[in-house]
Parts: sequence; structure tokens; C-alpha cells
Amino acid sequence: MSGIPNHDPAGWRRAPASYQPLDPIRIQDLLAKEWETFLATYPRSGEHNTRASRSLPLGVTSSFQHWEPYPITIVKAKGAYATDVDGRKLLDLSMGFGAMLAGHLNPKVVKAVKKALKQTGTLFVTPAVISTEAAERFQKRFGLDMLRFTNSGTESTMYAIRIAKAVTRKKGIIKIEGGYHGGYDPLQVSVKPKLEVIGSVDKPVPQIPFEVEAGEIYTVSYNDLTRLEELLSQHGNSIAALMMEPIIENLSIILPDEGYLKKVRELCDKYDVALIFDEVKTGLTAGVAGAAKRVGVEPDLVCLAKSIGGGLPVAAFGGKKKYMDAVVDGRMPHFGTYNGNPLVVAAAIAMDEIATESELARAEKLNIDTLKKMDEIIDRYQLPAHTVGFGVKGAVIWSPTPVRNYRDFKANDFEAAELSWLWGINRGAITPPGLDEQWLVSFAHKEKDMAILVNAFEELGKALRA
Repeated sequence: MSGIPNHDPAGWRRAPASYQPLDPIRIQDLLAKEWETFLATYPRSGEHNTRASRSLPLGVTSSFQHWEPYPITIVKAKGAYATDVDGRKLLDLSMGFGAMLAGHLNPKVVKAVKKALKQTGTLFVTPAVISTEAAERFQKRFGLDMLRFTNSGTESTMYAIRIAKAVTRKKGIIKIEGGYHGGYDPLQVSVKPKLEVIGSVDKPVPQIPFEVEAGEIYTVSYNDLTRLEELLSQHGNSIAALMMEPIIENLSIILPDEGYLKKVRELCDKYDVALIFDEVKTGLTAGVAGAAKRVGVEPDLVCLAKSIGGGLPVAAFGGKKKYMDAVVDGRMPHFGTYNGNPLVVAAAIAMDEIATESELARAEKLNIDTLKKMDEIIDRYQLPAHTVGFGVKGAVIWSPTPVRNYRDFKANDFEAAELSWLWGINRGAITPPGLDEQWLVSFAHKEKDMAILVNAFEELGKALRA
């Protein structure tokens, strides 16, 4: 659209040529009816949440899983579907934010884990041949000089930050406004903050939660090269690293402007700042070697999790020898009893075998086909929304104009987003509850499965214009 830069060609984004505003009263009426339907459809999930809340805060094991009045509780899952406590078979389009890229209970992953349980072992706390094999595979796949396994994305981003500080001998960190990178204190700054507390768009002010010890931290809007260069020119002597998702995936999906990431790379080189790509959510969902390879920009360090583990808790950080040598010589010791244990790396090896170029291309084509069908519906009903996608992930964003940063994201129509999400839930398609996430096409999804999402969206378009 006029005045908006082109996005990186590795991603998908299409805004409508024309649209008509939505009637807010109509949205409220539909929302009220859909919540009534939800309560009638998922009563046992409510009962289970009451029970679970007696032992688990909010009745969930991760706060993100909770929504009001209660989340859907799952009993089992296989392939592209999950079964809830009410006995309903639901299409899973959350897929663990990418952790279930191969699908639930993928036979090859299950076979590898069973073999490890029966023949290898679960934990040695001493070097294991299978762990080395997994490391060699991902070293080659992602083009890393060295890597270390961890147990979660939070651990990986934390240790990447520590390595950057140890090598550069600087302590400042820049993070992208609105971005989420796990639970490490410096990265809890300005995660979806209120706009009134973060200053102007050209000079964002970090929002630091009371319980967080952030250290020296700076924030900058995604796609804002001008402010990034200002920060680096003013504070580069004390900034160790820039932590960022190359493609933002905790604010639906936000694509980089064409050339943006290459310029970020140049600026980090100029000011001796480590460029860290958080690929916890992208990784294999972005392509056979992750988002970095896809956009043609090599970070100094990369953080991986979710998609590399086949549903088991395995993560990693790695990158250039200059930085990973800090683990070798002890400048940044890295410990962890369960790091790279035989059970989880067996699943990781299986994922490396499963996530072939052809299989990823098939899933991505299905995703693009789905996005195109959503575009047709947006045009047909003149909806103030647009599609965006990267790799096997896609989303409909309730804004008629492209979203390029957190401030743009906050201008979305979140009531329409809530209705769209709930509409899908009530018609058997589960997407994440944050109103800012995306669907994921796993290797288990087929065209008939994605048709459930498309048909529900078609029904929503009709209802909004009725």
C-alpha cells in the first residue's frame, strides 16, 4: 500500500484493496451469542478448571493457557486433532506454537523415543553418543560453529545474552518493543506494555515490571532503523547484544521490511554488538534451516526450541565460534542436569529426519493456499483485515493496513479478533487464545483440515455483514 515499505519477500502479506468498517454493535451481539455457545459446548472443561484451580494457579500449568471464563481441557491428541473432556474432536491449529510441527504422536518421533526408553536410557549426566549425533545434525542444518542443548527457550535466550556479555565485555541489551523472549529478567521489559507508559514511537521508553531486575536495557520499535542507529551511536560502547525475533511471532506475525534485517546486521557489526536471533517460534516452521537462512542474514547467536523437539522439551543456543568459545574457556559456564538428555535428543534426531525440504514445502504450500482463500473471503465481505504468513504459519490480522511494529499492532480491532478466535473455537478449530497468535500447518494437516478454518471464516464474514 502507498507509503508502507515492501516486506521481506520471504514472507506473505496481503492487504485488501478496499474494505468497509464493521458495526461494533453487531460484533458485541455476535460475541455474546458465541460465549453462550461456548459455555453450552464445553461444560466439562469448566468443571475441570474448577478442580484444577485448587492445585494449580488459574488451573493451568502456564499462565498463557488460561482465558476467561475457562480454557478447553484436553484428554488426548493425535495427528492434527485433540479430544477434549467433553469428548469433542477438535482441529488443533495451535500445535504448541510450533513444538508439534510433526503432528501429535508422530509415529517416527514415538518410535525414536520408545527406542531410547528401551535401549538407550533417559539420563546419564555424562557424555552420550546420541547427544553428539543430535548436535552434529543441527550444527549442519542451521550452519552453526557450535551449539549447546538446553531445556527451554527461556534458558536458550538467557544463555545467549550471557555469552554476548562475556565476549563483548559490555552489559547493555537492546530488545524489540512488544517482543517476548521467555522469562529471563532483562527480556521481560516492554512485553506488550500499555502505550501510555512507553513514550513516543520514535523514542520508546522501556517498561520494567516491578519484580524484574532488568539491568541496562533499551527498547526500539521493529523495522525502525533510524532509532536503532541512534541508540547504537549513543550507547554502543556499553551495549552487548540486540535480541530479536527475525520475524515477530508473539504479535500475530510481523514481517521485516525488505532490507531491514540486513541493515540491522550491518549496524551490529559497526558497533561490535552481538546480533541474537530468537528462533524459538520460527526455527523449522520458517523453513528447512530456520528464518535466518530464509531471509539471508546470519546472526552471531541463534536460540532454538519448540519445532526441533517433536513435542519434547529440548532447546538449544549456538552460533559463531567467537561467541561459543566463551563456553569452552569458561568465560560463560553453561550447566544443566537434563541438557541434551538421550530421551529428548532422540526426538530431536527424529525431527531432523522428518523435517525434509519437501515435507516443509508441502506444508507451506497448504498454508499459502489457506491464506489465499482467506483473502478471497476478506475481499468478498469487504472485511477490514489482512493476511500474513511465514513458512507454515499464518494469520488474519484485524487491521486493513499492514502491521509493522508493536504500535501498529495495538491499533488492531481486538473485539473483532476475539470474535474471530471464538467463532473458530465453537466450530471445532483451536487457535491460541492471545488474540495475537497464528495458526500452524503441521505435517499432519491436510487440505480437508484447513477447510474447517476457512469455512468457519466464511461463516463469520456472512454473519458480520448480515
